[in-house]
Amino acid sequence: MAEFQRVGFIGLGVMGEPICRNLAVKSGLPVSGCDNDSAPLQRLAPHGVTAATAAQIMRQSDVVFLSLPSGEVVAQLSRDADGLLAHARPGQLIVDLSTSPVDVTRELAREFAAKGATFIDAPVARTRAAAEAGTLSVMIGGDRQTFESVKPLVSAFANEITYCGPIGSGQVVKILNNMVLFETVVALSEARAIARRSGVDPQVLLETFTRGSADSFALRNHGLKAILPGDFPEKAFPVDYARKDLRYALALAEQTGVQALGARNVDVWFDAALVQGQGNRYFPVISRVIDAE
Repeated sequence: MAEFQRVGFIGLGVMGEPICRNLAVKSGLPVSGCDNDSAPLQRLAPHGVTAATAAQIMRQSDVVFLSLPSGEVVAQLSRDADGLLAHARPGQLIVDLSTSPVDVTRELAREFAAKGATFIDAPVARTRAAAEAGTLSVMIGGDRQTFESVKPLVSAFANEITYCGPIGSGQVVKILNNMVLFETVVALSEARAIARRSGVDPQVLLETFTRGSADSFALRNHGLKAILPGDFPEKAFPVDYARKDLRYALALAEQTGVQALGARNVDVWFDAALVQGQGNRYFPVISRVIDAE
């Protein structure tokens, strides 16, 4: 980490706060943080994170991590008159941990390159608990040299770090990872509904799945821990965020000429959940939209 002297972190939400805390505790570097909400900054202060504005972070830091709600927010923050691009400088590295559209990511990389800075995509996967534990999976798109230079910092909050290819490749992999996850959760929800209405205990069904070819990460986490007990808290990964990621996948499918009918089916259920006012609840709540008891 010798080539980096100071870390900046913008976006201290559900995932950003624990990621920033791990960077502050494990990297050995001074870390500045920025968020519209002062509460996470107060919680991070005892761990050595100092509060700063986005402009201050860009002026002070040689590596800046972004953890923002959408690619649209990343683009707006970057392109504002007093935004990230206005303060970018040669040699600076910007690491986007957000899930953003591939075309937006590639456009921003070109715009930062024109300022002499480097912009890479490094979207994160897994849960807030994994962010707390420092065991996230991170998929990185950019040149191999930049990947190798930032990997030690990323290891402060991730135990699976994958180089996916040129800029935008990390976003492709992350977006498709989420698409497959969402489709699997719909399949589990449909199976639960059919079993329940056929007189079979859903717990028997899902636990039996763990011993057969239907076993999966989604089954053991979203199925057994959310769908089965009906636990869909707010401030987890909610329907409205999930639908945003799904729309990125559908856009990518359209751009590449793939019908993606399974993903389109998920979109139907996300729409239905939003109509029912479930947009702020953990996205496996769609299981109760599919099968309203």
